[in-house]
This record gives sequence, structure tokens and C-alpha cells, in this order.
Amino acid sequence: MSHSHDHPDTVDEAHAAGNAHGHDHDLRGADKNRVLLVALLTGGFMVIEALGGVLTGSLALLADAGHMLTDSIALWLAWWAFRLAERPATGRHTYGYGRVKTLVAYTNGVGIFVIALWIVYEAVTRFFSPGPVLGGPMLLVALAGLAVNIGGFLILRGGNRESLNMRGAILHVLGDLLGSVAAIVAALVILATGWTPIDPILSVLVAVLILSTAWSLMREAAHLLLEGAPANIDRDGIAADLAANVEGVKEINHMHVWSLDGEKTLATLNARLAEGANPIAAVTAIKSRLAAKHGIDHATVEPEFSTGAGGENEHRH
Repeated sequence: MSHSHDHPDTVDEAHAAGNAHGHDHDLRGADKNRVLLVALLTGGFMVIEALGGVLTGSLALLADAGHMLTDSIALWLAWWAFRLAERPATGRHTYGYGRVKTLVAYTNGVGIFVIALWIVYEAVTRFFSPGPVLGGPMLLVALAGLAVNIGGFLILRGGNRESLNMRGAILHVLGDLLGSVAAIVAALVILATGWTPIDPILSVLVAVLILSTAWSLMREAAHLLLEGAPANIDRDGIAADLAANVEGVKEINHMHVWSLDGEKTLATLNARLAEGANPIAAVTAIKSRLAAKHGIDHATVEPEFSTGAGGENEHRH
């Protein structure tokens, strides 16, 4: 059995792999710092917004403050996941800790979902039993919150958006940003007309928008946790491509493709070779094509010269 990451085939490949690893490490370090900065911003303003919600009687502010509390915790978890992912692989954790980022992304999605449901429940209650809302102070707090959330969104937007962990962090801040916009609109309507039901109505609108994006994040993270093939990968198509274009390969079977965190794709497969084919050359060619054409640079390839039991078309199962 051969592992593509253990022994690069040429000095150039080793040099390129080293550069790619260093670049990925730099990106992860930058993402970690971005998340830490936004966690500090979010946590600090959350206290101010919660006090503002209590003093003004605004559900929109309280809902956004509750969302920011969850976001602050989620961002700290995301930062911790980035730190943990930097740890090297061990005998017990042979892939390292990269999957922690996927676990945190899933947890973030669940947290957003719960908060959104709470906002809807509280909004319905407030709609039928409205209370006084101080529009002026509410508007000032909401404007300050919008500025903080725009800053946080811009900081995270410059990170690696292929990372589920980073996307979960961006989703939290985007939800806060929408909450601030809703609070601003509600405050303006209350100042202009005195109609306080606009406060819970806009809170529900923001909650519905958050629910849809949270569900998408949870579904994608769950797919990765279940070792599902990445959305951009056609396993059967790759198997057919290898069999058709790699010299000496008759069939690819027992092929599995998965990702730890939505960024790095891995594969294992058996390659049935033609009689007289050079297994070392075939394995090298398979790995090269997987990396160059399909973006899979970590593969385990097992050459075989007979189909074995049930070998025909195994890659379709």
C-alpha cells in the first residue's frame, strides 16, 4: 500500500509540497487571528447591546444581543479549533485535529438554529403583548452595533471562505449585521409612527433568514462528518478517468473520497492493473493525475492484478 504524502516522487514535487504546506499554514494562522479579533469585538459590544435592549425595551436589540452572545462563544470555539488543528498528528489521532473545525462548524449551526427559534418565540409573545420601546436610544445602540458588525464581517471576509469553520464564523457575524439593520429600521419606524409591533416583526424576518443559512451550514458539516464525498467530487467519474487515461490501469475499484474539513480531499482506491504493468509506475501516475486533474493530493493506492471476489465495478458501490 502506498501513501502519496510520505515520499514525494521528485525534488520538485517535494519543494512544491513544502511551499503549499507553508502557504496553507500561513492562511490558517491569518484566519485564526481574524477570528480572535472579531470574537473580542463581538463579545465587548454584546454587553453594551444587552444593556441597551433592557433600558429601551427593544426585542430587536435583546435578540441581537442574545445572538451576539452565542456568536461570541462560537467565535471563541472557532479560534480554539484553529489552534487545535495546528497540532501535529499522533499515534492515536493519525489525521491530526483538522476535523475539530468541522465539529465546531456543526455546533455553530446548531447554536444559530436554537437562537433563531428563540427569537421567533419571543417575537410572537411581544407581538400580542407589546410594551413601550424607546426609539431614540434604540437607534443609537443599533447604529453602533451595525458599525461593529460591518467591521467584523470585513475582517472575516478576507479569510479562507472554503473553510467550514471560517464560513460558520462569517455566518454568525452576518446574522448580527442583519439584526442591527432590523433594529435600525424598527427604531426609525417607532420614532416616526410610534408603532412598536414593527420591532418583533423585523426580529422574525431576521430569524427566518438566519435559519435558512444555519440549516445549510449544518447539512454540509454533517455530510463531512459522515465521510461523504465533497460536493465538487464525482467519484465514479474520477475512477473512469483514471482507468481510461493511466497506462496499465484496467479498472479502479473500492474507491473512497472524503474530506476532514471541507478544504483537503483524501482518497483510497484499488487499481486493477493489466498483466505486465509496472505497479510502481502505475501508482505514481495515478497519484499524479489525481493531484493535477482532480485536486486530490493525499491518496492511498493499492495495486492488484486480479479482480478478487466481487471485483468488477466495485467503485460503483
